Amino acid sequence: MQIVIIGSGVAGVSFAEKYRSLSADAGITLVTREHDGYYSRPLLSRGFSKATIEQSIILKTFDKLRELNIDVLCGVEVTAINRSEKEIEISGSCQEKALQYDILILAQGSAAFIPSPFEPYSKLFFCLNSLVDLKSLRKFRQDFLNKNQKPEWAIIGGGLIGCEVASDLAVAGDKVTLFHASTRLMERQLVADDSDLVLKVLQDSGVKVLLNQSVRNFVREDGKVCVRTEVTTEFDGLIVACGFKPRSELAEIAGLETGRGIKVNEYLQTSDESIYALGDVAELPDGNLYPYVLPIRNQALWLAEFLAGEKQDAWIPPTFTTKAKVHGFEAVHPYNV
Repeated sequence: MQIVIIGSGVAGVSFAEKYRSLSADAGITLVTREHDGYYSRPLLSRGFSKATIEQSIILKTFDKLRELNIDVLCGVEVTAINRSEKEIEISGSCQEKALQYDILILAQGSAAFIPSPFEPYSKLFFCLNSLVDLKSLRKFRQDFLNKNQKPEWAIIGGGLIGCEVASDLAVAGDKVTLFHASTRLMERQLVADDSDLVLKVLQDSGVKVLLNQSVRNFVREDGKVCVRTEVTTEFDGLIVACGFKPRSELAEIAGLETGRGIKVNEYLQTSDESIYALGDVAELPDGNLYPYVLPIRNQALWLAEFLAGEKQDAWIPPTFTTKAKVHGFEAVHPYNV
């Protein structure tokens, strides 16, 4: 049995480790574009108040996974899935050009969602979706700190990630303005009272919050980036945090059924019986995605046991809650998930 996993986040790594514990003989290859190791994506939004984050965020090096007899190909892009030949085409730092599989696990996670009106201006803003993104942001910020300055930031998006990043930058001492299209913050996760509470917490930390904002575009002028709404405001740095988009393009090109993500049945199996999907990319029969650590890990462990013959019943989403990492904020009511 040769199992190939695309993605080195919590879904891919949890599956690989669990399946290895259940099968000593199976070939397990994990393919990833990452170089730094297996890291905690939720900690990315605490990347400014923690000086050692670039080291502490790493949960396990790829060499540690290799010690478990899991073959890790890092710095590699998967360019195609050839379903008829049961192989994936790859490019990057490895010598291989293709990998054969008996079972393929799609666990690529998600990319930052960029609203189409913002796409022409991508060189003017940052996103925060990976450790590479965080390193770029920290380097940009460090250039100001080296001059005994603090940058002034605009953040577009007052959802979970936008609020977390705004909070962390403010705690780190930077000036932050948060633009949000809705009339309240984190409207998908919080009831109205808790939206009011997180607004007060952010404002008390020094964040300027602008609600009901229609951001038109961005422009660079005299070394500043300008956010254009009804007025034009200048900032040193700009972060777009408008949500996420499952990385389902490979699956779609390969002819797998897709919707919001990669469509799977109750056994996490795609429309190809040899291909399964986990985590952010997996769209369950009820149309739901489960882009949170606890259900993703639960999916990965369940699938490993199912493929090893130790589970027969369909995957059932566990009961779970999420929590915003906004400094000083505790929701009074349960989150919407």
